[in-house]
Amino acid sequence: MALLSREVYDAFREIGVSDEQAMKAAEALAVPNKDIADIRTDMAVTKTTIEQLQHRLTTMAWSIGLGFSLVLAVLLLELNWLWQLLQRVH
Repeated sequence: MALLSREVYDAFREIGVSDEQAMKAAEALAVPNKDIADIRTDMAVTKTTIEQLQHRLTTMAWSIGLGFSLVLAVLLLELNWLWQLLQRVH
C-alpha cells in the first residue's frame, strides 16, 4: 500500500470500519496515484523522444546546409571556368 492509502486505511479503522472495507477503500484510493505515476513515466519517455528528434533535426539541418554550400561552391567554380573561357574567346 502507498503511504496515502495506509493513512486512509488507518483512518477508516479508527472510526470503526471493518478491516476488509478499510483495505478496499485504501486500495481504491491508491489507484489514482498509480495512474499519476504512469503519466509521469509516459511524459519522461515523451520528453526523451522529443530531445532525440531535436538532435536529429539539428544534424539534418547542418547536413543540408553543408550540401547546399558544396553545390553552391561547385556552381561558382563552374561559372568562373565558363567566364574565363568566354574571355579567352573574345
